[in-house]
Amino acid sequence: MILPIIGYGDPVLRKVGVELSIEYPNLKETIANMYETMYNANGVGLAAPQIGLALRLFVIDTTPFSDDEDLSIEKQEQLKGFKKTFINAKMITEIGEEWSFNEGCLSIPDVREDVYRNPTITIEYCEDDFVMKTEVYDGLIARVIQHEYDHIEGILFTDKISSLKKRLIQKKLKNILEGKTFQDYRMKFFAKKGR
Repeated sequence: MILPIIGYGDPVLRKVGVELSIEYPNLKETIANMYETMYNANGVGLAAPQIGLALRLFVIDTTPFSDDEDLSIEKQEQLKGFKKTFINAKMITEIGEEWSFNEGCLSIPDVREDVYRNPTITIEYCEDDFVMKTEVYDGLIARVIQHEYDHIEGILFTDKISSLKKRLIQKKLKNILEGKTFQDYRMKFFAKKGR
């Protein structure tokens, strides 16, 4: 089922996610809905807070990035096959010289900014089998994971840009808060609740 994506300004986007247990009701259905919602919005990642759930859960499918002809065939293949669910994730390390990439967010439509992140991460998480694993990722995969991980920590990519750039996007953020934005996927806006 395609769910509305929570827009900028909703307090759920600022909450630190709660860990899930194996008994969490309808977990498989929630995960399936998240993938369907993400694909419908042409995203490469979606975190539970973005559908109104303050949980340590996010999904990723980097396949759309595999069309980038500037990447090596090897990198394109890595991105094409990378689809994963992250439950109760914990970032262990973020290392290497930070690099810039133009990021956007389904909860903050029509806003894109360059964000600096470390190129290599080590993350601990489990999938829906609840078996903990520790893995190392780099490049665009690491970046998407870092972006979605920030969501479960109550952090938005706009928190990582300069104060000047924040001032320049204030009007756009206010429009999102008030639901004065247009995109081709369903959204729920904080300032429009109850209207």
